[in-house]
Amino acid sequence: MMRRDFMRLAAATPLLFSMTPARSASPPADDWRTFELTYTVDLTTQKGAGQLWLPLPEDAGDYQRVKSVTWKTAPEQAALTWDTDYRAPMFAAGWNDTNASRKLAVTAVVSTQNRERTPAGRPYLITPDIARYLEPTANMPIDGIVATTASKIVHGIDAPDARAQAIYNWVVDNTFRKPTVRGCGLGNIKFMLETGDLGGKCADINSLFVGLARAAGLPAREMYGVRVADSALFKALGKAGDISKAHHCRAEYYSPRHGWVAVDPADVRKVVLEEKLPLNDPRVIALRKRLFGYWEMNWVGLNTARDFELTPPAQGPLPYLMYPYAEFGDTRLDGREPEDFDFQLTSRELTRPA
Repeated sequence: MMRRDFMRLAAATPLLFSMTPARSASPPADDWRTFELTYTVDLTTQKGAGQLWLPLPEDAGDYQRVKSVTWKTAPEQAALTWDTDYRAPMFAAGWNDTNASRKLAVTAVVSTQNRERTPAGRPYLITPDIARYLEPTANMPIDGIVATTASKIVHGIDAPDARAQAIYNWVVDNTFRKPTVRGCGLGNIKFMLETGDLGGKCADINSLFVGLARAAGLPAREMYGVRVADSALFKALGKAGDISKAHHCRAEYYSPRHGWVAVDPADVRKVVLEEKLPLNDPRVIALRKRLFGYWEMNWVGLNTARDFELTPPAQGPLPYLMYPYAEFGDTRLDGREPEDFDFQLTSRELTRPA
């Protein structure tokens, strides 16, 4: 049994645990920032049997480490778990007794450091665990109009990194942020391309990059997460304190020269809209260049799961798990509107950057 799996299995009750993988070299301690993320949930208004799922941070590359997950006032049927496909970590709690308390708090402590593209080096092979991110999902087909669009974008371009750059540029140039979209959007890229409506939020715009990249033969995936601190780049790209509405999906592709490479075309379009800047503004041009190969880690990644089944099973698969989700009979609470769910997610920085 892998150490990571063992630690997760051991976390069936609240405890302090570490999931830090082995690394060839650890970065200096002052490069890291540590955040405490706390969910407070009140489901008192929901009656009868029900189930709650909360997405939790996971260890990721050399830029994110989970320190601990703890909870209090949770029912007996509460545990740390993960789905069987993507291994997305989550807190799950169930209620059978209608008199049991429906209030709980779950806290995760996680450390992050800014993520830069790995310098080109040895060839990075596409192993089976990487190749899975070439496959379509229910909301992300890679045939039909997705394949046709990708083919036009990368026509005459053979190098994988150049293909990814061309797709990134096309997405930045052709999409726009639509503030009326609920939550972060659903990422139904076929609908976007067929209708020609390329407006959306991060889960739409970055999923479009991912789908087009897969159709062009590049492994790619979204990572769903949440902003946890102010940004050093633009005010629009940060949030601290109450982060109940600060969820943000990012993207990455797999390069044979660099391994996984971080990108975020959606945040370019967010700055254009919210900072009221044109695409040809020098600050936007610089950000556009920066966000191909870089993530500012005032953000915590949760998982890369797409169109998958929760654990324990829900009534059906979810397009993604970025928000709290609950089911009570026929009532589904998806967390995209915290006031309808009665939950709060807060962030507190435990260490300050140098």
